[in-house]
Amino acid sequence: MQKISRSSFIKKSLGASVLFSLPPFAQQLFSQTNKSARAVDTGFLQRLTQANDQQAARLLQTDGAQSPFSRRTGYDLATLTAAYCAAGSTYHGSEAVVASLQKLTQQLLRVQAADGTVDIGNLESPPDTAFLLEPVCAAAYLLNQQSSAALQSVKSDLKTFILKAGDALTTGGVHTPNHRWVVSAALARIYTLYPQPKYLQRINDWLDEGVFIDEDGNFPERSRNYAIVEDGSLLTIARLLNKSNLLVPVRKNLETTYYYMEPNGDLVVNDSRRQDQYTSKTIVSYYPVYRYLAIRDQNKLFAAIAKQIESMRGFEEEIVSRSLFAFLEDPLLQKELPVSSELPVNYEKLFHQSKLLRIRHGSQTATVFGGVDWPLIIASGRSNSPNFFSFRKGDAILKYMRLSTSFFSTGYFYSEGITKEGNNYVLHKKLDVPYYQPLPKNKRNPQGDYKLSPSIDDRFWNKMDFSNRPVSNIKTLLTTIRFTEKEGGIEAKFEVGGQANVPVTIELCFQEGGKFTGVSEGGNQNFFLEGGTGEYTLGNDSIRFGPGTLRHKMITNLEGERYSTHFGSLRTSGMHAYLTGITPFNHTLVFS
Repeated sequence: MQKISRSSFIKKSLGASVLFSLPPFAQQLFSQTNKSARAVDTGFLQRLTQANDQQAARLLQTDGAQSPFSRRTGYDLATLTAAYCAAGSTYHGSEAVVASLQKLTQQLLRVQAADGTVDIGNLESPPDTAFLLEPVCAAAYLLNQQSSAALQSVKSDLKTFILKAGDALTTGGVHTPNHRWVVSAALARIYTLYPQPKYLQRINDWLDEGVFIDEDGNFPERSRNYAIVEDGSLLTIARLLNKSNLLVPVRKNLETTYYYMEPNGDLVVNDSRRQDQYTSKTIVSYYPVYRYLAIRDQNKLFAAIAKQIESMRGFEEEIVSRSLFAFLEDPLLQKELPVSSELPVNYEKLFHQSKLLRIRHGSQTATVFGGVDWPLIIASGRSNSPNFFSFRKGDAILKYMRLSTSFFSTGYFYSEGITKEGNNYVLHKKLDVPYYQPLPKNKRNPQGDYKLSPSIDDRFWNKMDFSNRPVSNIKTLLTTIRFTEKEGGIEAKFEVGGQANVPVTIELCFQEGGKFTGVSEGGNQNFFLEGGTGEYTLGNDSIRFGPGTLRHKMITNLEGERYSTHFGSLRTSGMHAYLTGITPFNHTLVFS
């Protein structure tokens, strides 16, 4: 690949006007919010261009248009478009790129359904079509700035595809809260390219429902995975349609997201209502939104977060290699970041709506969660994670702690919120499990055909008309866990009582790849802390935990009947250490 010096890049780029023009309404917004007129960050722009050239070279070599259609197709189109349009690119004005763009646009037309949608995971999906339109519309916008006759068929095909997709989005529906804003953002992009009142009308239909963000700064799904989708979509609508009020919830969410961030960039997901409550997500994908608002608002905190993200693992692959088209489309992103402030690295912050506590002291963090959605229902859109505590010291990571009992197969402990009592943060749950008496005579059915309904304890369903049955022999289990900061660590005090002789299991899952001392092996990455103190080490960092206790070795089917009846499991990858007891169970466990 041809290399150019930074000085040559600057002269070539600025001479060819890398800063593409915005439509009039967005141009006004740009001028109003960028009075500082910061210089173009030419070094970063050159870095983006060179990384994009590497991606373009790969696509040209492998003929990316022959790849199976997916959302990636849109990004391949945008990557090649950016290479063609960026004055500092090796492929600026390349005929080979035009040929590949033609193949990609023809592929888009081939896969488009009669109603204008595409199949990406979901069938003939308006929301998935909207996701695809983000890079496709950006590519169309950049290509429209070029006057080359060689691009006419590409531009024409893209216009056909986009307008047909626009028809689908002005009438099509959605599945989830974030889809409303994804569709609206796509329509805003289409309106920028080909203004028609129907696009604005549909956007306003969705926006009139209101953009909800709670006092904690979380969108309805409480998902880090989807919050970036909502942030990016709302920012796009605000930017293109001069709706700056939509940036208010975005700013609030970005402020909250920082406190959900671990020192290495991982984001806490305990309180999510979507599938990412059991997975991991990093803050790296939030970079463009932090950068945009840092520059637009001259926000020193957001600038500091953006700069920290630049040093994180994955930044090169996720942002630098894939984002040139976005920076070319939006001149504000090309500006230098403002001066940064100091980031808070010592705090204790309780998010009252989510019932999530975050404690940080430098590289040491702790998370306590007590906010699942009651009644507990296992479904997407409900918070149901049993991970109520995690602890980190540098590279040493306790991914989660759970507690399970053999109390009528009720499974894992889920707290009824979190309260602060003095210096303690308290999780608590009372479980009542009854036995059932005969139905009252006036509720009986000679055919025995009663209502299919859930048991009072929500463990199972049956045609027993449970709600009308008297109960007796009620058994109760009371679980209380108190967390306290002590001597640089966290103390967890367990009290499990009520019904006697119930087996209790505390499950600790540490990051895979570390080493244990002070524990006994149980096979299959299972270990027992029988007594004393255990230690987990990864790299140069260690977590000490103890004292241990071992009264039994029942460590399977911890999920309870909700899962076991369908052969489900919540076990994750990692190194699992167990402490066990019998009720009445009182034990104090310290992490340091």
